[in-house]
Amino acid sequence: MKILLFGATGSAGGGVLDACLAASIVEEVRAITRRPLMHTSSKLRTFVHKDFVNYATVEEAFRGLDACLFCLGVSATQVSKEEYRKITYSYTLAAAQMFKSKSPGAAFHYISGQGTRPDSRMFWSRVKAQTEHDLMELVDADCWRPAFIDAPPSPSLPRIYKAFFPLLRVFKPFPSLYVSGSDLGRAMLQATRENLRKRIIENKEIRQIAARANF
Repeated sequence: MKILLFGATGSAGGGVLDACLAASIVEEVRAITRRPLMHTSSKLRTFVHKDFVNYATVEEAFRGLDACLFCLGVSATQVSKEEYRKITYSYTLAAAQMFKSKSPGAAFHYISGQGTRPDSRMFWSRVKAQTEHDLMELVDADCWRPAFIDAPPSPSLPRIYKAFFPLLRVFKPFPSLYVSGSDLGRAMLQATRENLRKRIIENKEIRQIAARANF
């Protein structure tokens, strides 16, 4: 498989990247990032890019793919509502449009979040729900709704979250509340292999799909 990855420097994306690099079925990972990555794997190609609403200068990265794993995101507590919507919705749809034009028919996987609902009182939840809906219409996307993702915290996360991060591993025995970053990545690859499309996938099913992966 040839994979395009967004968000490789984040917590979820870093775990997904590790899973992709370790998977025998993955031939190449192309990561679009704002800064170079520390990984030195021969499978990895990094495209440093700044404008996430216009991918014209890196359209090469979108050609001949089997799947796009879109893990880029930000906490609604860290930015304004306008910036949150731009990052969550506009960045994602712009990537999906380029992806569809250069790799038509390939799988698109979007990391959303547990609690996403179009009728929610929470602004972030409504924005993610709209993003899910429009991605499913545009590219038959699978929309993943993990709960706690156990992966190394992103440097941009608030300090208080980093302090409590290890404590959240108490949720590991509960299929609906915990998933490892590597299992999230393995589940996306397995869903690509099984040709699962236009699905909303909650945390419990993420773990079930990852358990079927044998690569």
